[in-house]
Amino acid sequence: MSEDSLFLRKLERFVSFSDDERALLKHHTRRTVQMPAKREIASEGQDPQYVHLIVSGFASRQKILEDGDRQIVAYLVPGDFCDLHVFILREMDHAISTLTPCTVAQLDSDDIAILCERPAIAKALWWSTLVDQSILREWLVNVGRRSAEERIAHLFCELMTRLRSVGLVDSENRFLLPVTQTELADTLGLTVVSVNRMIRNLRNQGMIALEGKQIVVRDVERLKAFSGFTDNYLHLDEKPPQRRGDRVAREEARNLSSV
Repeated sequence: MSEDSLFLRKLERFVSFSDDERALLKHHTRRTVQMPAKREIASEGQDPQYVHLIVSGFASRQKILEDGDRQIVAYLVPGDFCDLHVFILREMDHAISTLTPCTVAQLDSDDIAILCERPAIAKALWWSTLVDQSILREWLVNVGRRSAEERIAHLFCELMTRLRSVGLVDSENRFLLPVTQTELADTLGLTVVSVNRMIRNLRNQGMIALEGKQIVVRDVERLKAFSGFTDNYLHLDEKPPQRRGDRVAREEARNLSSV
């Protein structure tokens, strides 16, 4: 599967596009930049001029505290947009950084306005934004209410499910996890020592295996049950009635074009 089709595959979990709509999406995401690992795509305090789409690679959304500590608040995988309406803000309130080398598409406000003139595309973009918000809520629950071992297991289940939706998990439930234990610690509110111990426990219980930068989920159902994972908050395969939201979508396009 080509890189530029991953975001189409993700969006078409929610709506079905015509050939013209697919061509329009590809046209308005054609401007891409290649970015090395550990580079900021957008910096806190920066005037946001573009909406970014992760075409390939992995990135993270993060906040840096005054003492230099970091909290990772989201992982961005191929097919993910970074804040579809961010260009209406005066400045970024967080940073987005690459974890691996990334291909990143840049869309300006005109691109988004033109795309939203098509109701099917507008609804798919709303769906993407709502899923981002839903993931953030689940992460708050994960850090606030689950044990250390459950947090890591839940995150592995989520990433497996999200990556599978764009075809990046193989038949043996193997997928790339290019995240260091330090980054996992900064994501889950744990120490590196705790992360190492919890991963070892999951591996010793036969639920996961590590192969370099890849993880294999050996027992999917057991890992889900252990962590309390259900994929309802990812809202996969929830296609609405065809015309639901069309009028609001057209209004959104008019509002965006006036920004």
